[in-house]
Amino acid sequence: MPRHSRLKDHNAEQRMFGRRVVAASMVIFLLVGVLFARMFWLQVVRHDYFSELSQGNRIRIDPIPPPRGLILDRRGEPLALNRPAYQLELTREQTPDLDDTLARLVELQLVAPEEVERTRRAILARRPFDAVPVRLQLSEEELARFAVHRPDFPGVEIRPRLTRFYPNVGVGVHAIGYVGAISEKDQERIDEAKYAGTTLIGKLGVERNFEDLLHGDTGYQQLLVNAQGRRVDRVGVSAPALERQEPIAGDDLLLSIDANLQRVVEAALGTQRAAVVAIDPANGDVLAFVSTPTFDPNGFARGLTVPEYRALEDNIDRPLYDRALRGVYPPGSTIKPLVALAALEYGVTVPENTRFCRGVWQFPGSSHRYRDWKRGGHGTVDMKRAISQSCDTYFYGVSDQIGIDRLHDFLVQFGLGSPTGIDVLGERDGLVPSRAWKKKAFKTKALQVWFPGETVIAGIGQGYMLATPLQLAHAAATVATRGKRFAPRLVRAVRSSTTGQVREIPPRELPEVKVKDPTSWDVIIGGMVGVMSPGGTAYRSQAGAPYQIAGKTGTAQVFTVGQNEKYNEAALNERLRDHALFIAFAPADAPKLAVAVLVENGRSGSGTAAPIARKVFDAYLLPPTQAPAATPAPATPPPPAGGEE
Repeated sequence: MPRHSRLKDHNAEQRMFGRRVVAASMVIFLLVGVLFARMFWLQVVRHDYFSELSQGNRIRIDPIPPPRGLILDRRGEPLALNRPAYQLELTREQTPDLDDTLARLVELQLVAPEEVERTRRAILARRPFDAVPVRLQLSEEELARFAVHRPDFPGVEIRPRLTRFYPNVGVGVHAIGYVGAISEKDQERIDEAKYAGTTLIGKLGVERNFEDLLHGDTGYQQLLVNAQGRRVDRVGVSAPALERQEPIAGDDLLLSIDANLQRVVEAALGTQRAAVVAIDPANGDVLAFVSTPTFDPNGFARGLTVPEYRALEDNIDRPLYDRALRGVYPPGSTIKPLVALAALEYGVTVPENTRFCRGVWQFPGSSHRYRDWKRGGHGTVDMKRAISQSCDTYFYGVSDQIGIDRLHDFLVQFGLGSPTGIDVLGERDGLVPSRAWKKKAFKTKALQVWFPGETVIAGIGQGYMLATPLQLAHAAATVATRGKRFAPRLVRAVRSSTTGQVREIPPRELPEVKVKDPTSWDVIIGGMVGVMSPGGTAYRSQAGAPYQIAGKTGTAQVFTVGQNEKYNEAALNERLRDHALFIAFAPADAPKLAVAVLVENGRSGSGTAAPIARKVFDAYLLPPTQAPAATPAPATPPPPAGGEE
C-alpha cells in the first residue's frame, strides 16, 4: 500500500508569523511608549528636581567653622584670641590612595614621619567627606612648597582658618588652658555635625570646661567644584546660585583672673616648682591661679610634634602638671588655726590656758618623742602665741584631746579633703584622715588600726593629711569671712557674641562654717595676726606694709626623719627638702584677698613662701606707685625636721 506524505502549509505558517510580528510589534511599541513616558517624566515633569540633583555633582557644601569666643581677664585684657592661619586639610573620599598621599607629604616635609600613623587614624575616624587637618599653621615656605605640587595631591587643600592665639605666653596657662587638634578620644564626646570644619577643641582649664559656650555654631557655603573636587569659578548662564550661611561665633568669657596680678605672681615664683592661688573672700573670685613652671600653649594650637610633646612630658619639673589644682601636699602648720578653732568648738581648751613647750611631746608612759620644730621649745604658750610661733607641742596635745574623728569632721567643713567646686575639671580631693577612711584604705586588719600617734601628727598637718593649694586658699578665705564660703570660680561672666549682652554668673554659696561662740574667730585671727607681728614666724614679711596681714606659715616634710636622726638639709638632694607653705588674708580687719603659696622643696614657709605672698598683696591692694618693695627674709639656718619658722 503506497505511503502518502503531507505537504507543508505555507499559508498557515505565514499567518502564524504575521501574528507573531504583530504581537512583537505591540510589545516593542509598548516598551518604547513606556521608555518615552519615563523620559517625559524624568526630563519634563521632574526636570526641576533632577536638575537640582545634577547640580550636586558639581556643588560641594563646605562647613564654615565659627570663630571661637574670646577669653578676657576681669578688666577686659585679652588672654585668648583668634588670628588667621593657613592649614593643610585632606578629604578622604577625594583622595585615591591615602597612604601614598601621606607618604608624599612626608617627602615634602609637610608631615613628620612620626606623625603619619596618628594622622592616618585621625582621618579614618572622621567621615569620608570631612576635611581633616593634617598640618596646622603652615609657614610661608611650606605654603609655597605645597603650591608647586598641588596638582599631584587630589583631595588635599590649603584653607584659611582662624586659630587660637595666646598673647601672654605662659601667663595663666593652667587656668585658661589651651586648645589642640581634635583627637579620636574627643570624637567620642562631640557632635560631628556641629564640629564640621572645626580643627581645634579645648583640652584644659577654662578652654575645656566651657567648650560649649566658646565653640559657637557652624555655618556652611556652597562651592562650585570640578571632577577632582577642586573649587572652580562660576562660568556661563547655567552656573547655579550658590548659598552661604554665616557661622555664629562662640560667646566670650570674662574671667575673674587679674592678668596684672597673675604676671606679678609668676615673676615672683620664677622657675621654682610652685603654686599660688589668690581668692576674693567676698565672692570666691580667683584673682590669681598660678602653677610654675609654665609652658607656651600656642604650641598646642599649632600642633606639637612628638619630640616637642615628649620634651614637655618628660621634663623633670613637670610644667604640664597643674600644682594649684592637682598637686596634693601635706598642709603642715597652715592648718593649726583650724585645729585651734576645733579645740575651742569642742571645749577642749580655752584661749587663756597655757602649756609649757620644752621642744618635745610624749604620751604618758611612752618613750616616743614628738619633736617641735624649735629645738629647746617655746616655753609657756597660750593659744594665740602657739599659733603665732607655730608651737608643735601645743597642737600635739590639743589634737590628741580632740581625737581624729572630731578633727576630721571639723576640718572638712572648710573644704579640706574634697573638691572645692571650682568651675574647671581635674581638681584633686586631698585627704583628711579618719578611722573610717583608714579601714577602707588598707586591706589587712593590722594596718586598719588607728594609732594615737597618727592623730597628733595629723594635728600639725603631717602624716596622711593632704591638701591642694586651691583648698588651702579656700580655707584661708573661709577664715577671713568668719565662716562664709563661696565656691572658687574662674569665670564670672559670659558675653553674647550676637547681642553683646553680658550675663553675670552669680557667686555660688557653700554651707557656712558655724561655731558656737563667734568670738572664737577673733582668737584664731588674732593668732594669725601675731604670725606677722614681732616674735611671729613671718613678721619680716609684714615689715613696711600699710595694711595688716593675717597669715600662717607651714613647712611640710617630704620624708620621715627617724627618732634619733637630725634633718640635715645640706646633705639632702634638693628635691627631698621640705616644702614651704603660707596662707594669709589682708587687710586683716576687712579682708579683700586670701592667698595660699606652695613652693616645692622651698625650705621654709617664712623664708620662702611668705615673701611671695607679700608681693601678691602689694600688687593687689596698693596702687603701683605706692606699692613698697617687700622686705626679703634674710638667710636663716634650715629648721629641724617637721619644722618651720
